[in-house]
Amino acid sequence: MLADTFGRVATDLRVSLTDRCNLRCSYCMPPEGLDWLPKPELLTDEEVLRLVGIGVRDLGITEVRYTGGEPLLRRGLPGIVRATAALTPRPQVSLTTNGIGLDRLAAPLADAGLDRVNVSLDTLDAATFKRLAHRDRLGDVLAGLAAARDAGLEPVKVNAVLMRGINDHEAVPLLRYCLEHGYRLRFIEQMPLDAQHGWKRADMITADEILDRLSAAFTLRPDEAHARGSAPAEAFLVDGGPAAVGVIGSVTRPFCGACDRVRLTADGQIRNCLFATEESGLRDALRGGATDAELAGRWRAAVRAKRPGHGIDDPSFLQPSRPMSAIGG
Repeated sequence: MLADTFGRVATDLRVSLTDRCNLRCSYCMPPEGLDWLPKPELLTDEEVLRLVGIGVRDLGITEVRYTGGEPLLRRGLPGIVRATAALTPRPQVSLTTNGIGLDRLAAPLADAGLDRVNVSLDTLDAATFKRLAHRDRLGDVLAGLAAARDAGLEPVKVNAVLMRGINDHEAVPLLRYCLEHGYRLRFIEQMPLDAQHGWKRADMITADEILDRLSAAFTLRPDEAHARGSAPAEAFLVDGGPAAVGVIGSVTRPFCGACDRVRLTADGQIRNCLFATEESGLRDALRGGATDAELAGRWRAAVRAKRPGHGIDDPSFLQPSRPMSAIGG
């Protein structure tokens, strides 16, 4: 197992397939983009699958989520998903995406064995979308959501980040839209993972504020049938249910004590927390001829060193040098 010294066991593996993205969301990267990782530094499809296989067969991983950057930009994605779904024991296979291109790829990915998808959608207004993402692609995202639903990648989850003075008035419209289309909405507090290091706690829309905005239009009560556990989202039934909305308060309502996640970056680094300032490399050992057992041992050692929490509230907190696009969600 991938156990740390605080008794937590990592069973949920997040795998970044690329640091590249076709949007420039302001809470992630600057409008001009970033310097992408050189291709030779990225794990190949075969290397990704070897490490994922070790995680599933030897280390107790039960869910594999492919992320980016934008994972749909990875040309070999359908083959990676197919090979992952063929592992024994079979893990749950999911994807986090901005939705651009999902209208074309949802059906092939479902056929390959993808179980479900999370799509980022921060606004329903085209002008606001362009302001946030610096690209005029709202229609593509909405088409991708519909294609995922039609392909049976359910529940289709929608992730939304509210930013003060930009889209924080859209909490209610976003929830109405998702309820009407059968999507499961989750609001996420903005985290200090932007490349510009411009995050300020005072600017963040908190979980309490999100719930206050939603409560002005809906009756919300905790979904006691789905306790949070290691899940990042607190679930609330909407108007008595069965529909629900989630709120991920990573900053103000952290869930570090029950965290079961571990991350593999696109260049083969193990990160045991989104906010970790240290990484443990597997790529060079893999390319240097390490056996599966040796790679598993390095992986176990990396997870053993996991800290008790992300420490955002600690005065000594340092934002990680890698932005979200280079870490994977």
